[in-house]
Amino acid sequence: MSADEVNQRAQTVEAYRLWWQHDAHWYQGVASRFGQQVANEINAEALRKVALHVGQRVGRRSGPLPDSGDNGKDLEELRRRYDECGDRMFPRELRNASTEVEDAGGSGGGSGDKDGGKDGGEGLIVLTLRRNFAITMVRMAGSLEGYRCPCTDIHAGWSEGLGVTLTENRAESCLRDGDKACRLLMRVATPVAAPAPASSPATEG
Repeated sequence: MSADEVNQRAQTVEAYRLWWQHDAHWYQGVASRFGQQVANEINAEALRKVALHVGQRVGRRSGPLPDSGDNGKDLEELRRRYDECGDRMFPRELRNASTEVEDAGGSGGGSGDKDGGKDGGEGLIVLTLRRNFAITMVRMAGSLEGYRCPCTDIHAGWSEGLGVTLTENRAESCLRDGDKACRLLMRVATPVAAPAPASSPATEG
């Protein structure tokens, strides 16, 4: 990477920082005027809309949801798409996150099953977030107390944009609460690709 490219990347990250700082002060302004519950609700709604747009773009770029017949393989591709959504919304310099398929679903219920979870059910993708610049900015703006993280709303938007059905979407731990990392559970209905609607039988005339 050339010096110009490095400098351009640094300027881009600085722009991200400034916009996140703006977002934190915007949140604080809404909270001080209308209450923190309203600020949390508007913040979550706005980020879900952005996440939906990002999920749709990644879905168009990646093509139809995988339907190989092997849930483990298909969930791994979905995990990659979630990672791409995260990289599009948040620069890596400001966010330390990784995803992992912890359960491929299927009748056996585990990614280590011999059939790879072919029979359908639910698969589990876990996102681990070790650093979140948004929380840093909210803390610096003095609004961390009462702040509700919108992570599950973001994941709901990504999933809707990708065409995925979530059966569970929750945080098991959170940096906001002083935990060492956020551990976010996204349980996905499998097979990942929804079956095509059955065609109506032809009627005899």
